[in-house]
Amino acid sequence: MKLKMNSSFLIGHYTNAAQGTGCTVILPPENNITSASVKGASPGTREIALLAPDKKISSVHAILLTGGSAFGLHAAQGIMEILHSRGIGYQTDYGIVPIVPAAVIFDKNVGDASAYPAIEEAKIALKNAKENNRISGNVGAGTGATVGKWRGLNYAMKGGLGVAHIISGKLEITALSVVNAVGDIYDRNHNIIAGAINEQDIFFADLKPFHETQKPKVGMAENTVLCAVMINAKISKTQAAYLAERVHFGISRRIEPSHTSYDGDVAFVISHPEIDYDLDLLASSMIDTVESSVINAVITAETAYGIRSYKEIFSK
Repeated sequence: MKLKMNSSFLIGHYTNAAQGTGCTVILPPENNITSASVKGASPGTREIALLAPDKKISSVHAILLTGGSAFGLHAAQGIMEILHSRGIGYQTDYGIVPIVPAAVIFDKNVGDASAYPAIEEAKIALKNAKENNRISGNVGAGTGATVGKWRGLNYAMKGGLGVAHIISGKLEITALSVVNAVGDIYDRNHNIIAGAINEQDIFFADLKPFHETQKPKVGMAENTVLCAVMINAKISKTQAAYLAERVHFGISRRIEPSHTSYDGDVAFVISHPEIDYDLDLLASSMIDTVESSVINAVITAETAYGIRSYKEIFSK
């Protein structure tokens, strides 16, 4: 029996399979504690500076993960408009201002390069938000995701959006990852399961490791892994920032190489503070959940846009 995901958080998707893009919205509960960490050298983000531990605001009203590269950031306006109409946002003397951080992946190298999620598309994702939404693969922000692009797009495999959830006593952790990496994806036995692969279905890294190759055959800023980890532990904003840093270990354990100059990796941590939990045990559990979400993203992805998937190659 599948465990029911933390009902405090709602997740919604807009998927444009025809054009190869989409977006994902996370709606956290009120009075959440949120921070983020940017490790990739080529990020595309919105309102991330506000999440630093020394900044005033600790809670957000939504998080947007989106395709469309920097164009997709505009979609956050659609979420703001709906939240504003519902009376949700940061209260000022002059009205409500919803706080909606966002981060993007580059998916213009598949599907229709002119397409990107905009205001109306984000509104659809928000209206689709629901509890226990564990749909994965070619969905939402992961619709146009690809992996293993260090040998060029012709040898890449399909990435996607992955979800993993654990319950340990009263602790609940849900990790959602959009896997659009330049690197290859490894399982927990350190076997490649998705990445740069040749016509004989042999992974290039099994023939010659990445660090022994010449300059990667990939465009700058055309790759990214986005992670959002939702928890119910009582933490401060400073601790949320610390945990967001630690979450990147889950990415680096399953993706090689990761956090390169070609990636824009971003991790969010959002807590609905309900229970006390040891910080280091919490970090370890969060890292493990992120690892599972990265694996889930590629094993549930489907072949699309001429990019083959794990399912097609290895699930025959």
